[in-house]
Amino acid sequence: MPDLPLTDPPNLSTDPEAFGESPVARKRPKPGERRIQILHTLAAMLEQPGAERITTAALAARLDVSEAALYRHFASKAQMFEGLIEFIESSVFTLVNQIADHDAEPRTQAQRMLTVLLQFGEKNPGMTRVMAGDALVFENDRLTARMNQFFDRFESQLRQSLRALAEANGSQTPTVDAQARASVLTSFAIGRLQRFARSGFKRVPTEHLDASLAQLLG
Repeated sequence: MPDLPLTDPPNLSTDPEAFGESPVARKRPKPGERRIQILHTLAAMLEQPGAERITTAALAARLDVSEAALYRHFASKAQMFEGLIEFIESSVFTLVNQIADHDAEPRTQAQRMLTVLLQFGEKNPGMTRVMAGDALVFENDRLTARMNQFFDRFESQLRQSLRALAEANGSQTPTVDAQARASVLTSFAIGRLQRFARSGFKRVPTEHLDASLAQLLG
């Protein structure tokens, strides 16, 4: 597969401007910067292989602030995770929409959408734990529901491309074919992200990706 003619998926850990943060360190964060610091720190803690459930006490200790200081910026830990999920949604779907607008060939669209999703996970291990659901096990149920909606939306994007592919291939049931293949491909992506998280980030989600997608897309 040729290189994506797009911006690479952002890396939350190494990109100080991922949430709009100034790259210049300050002893006293400006209004709004503490919120960004909290999200960066939470993501970094999630990147630790085998990390146990992250408590607000542990997060506050890492930031060298009180728990009360955290709650001045977020009403709950669930809101902190929602901030991370918003970053995932914005990062992935910005690129997915570019692909849908840029590439006319439906098979290429599907390949690149899946590649973007898995590259994002590979660059952001902490986010992968959120996407795979591992980091949300003990959290508010609405967070898991929101991640499920994320993958439903991703599958819907794939389905549009795959319906066009089925029509181009002369399918008599393009909608049914697209639904089935989009479901399989989304399950494949989720499985790759889960394996990455549960292997301690050793089995990268893009492993043999081109060959795998060639098999799945035909």
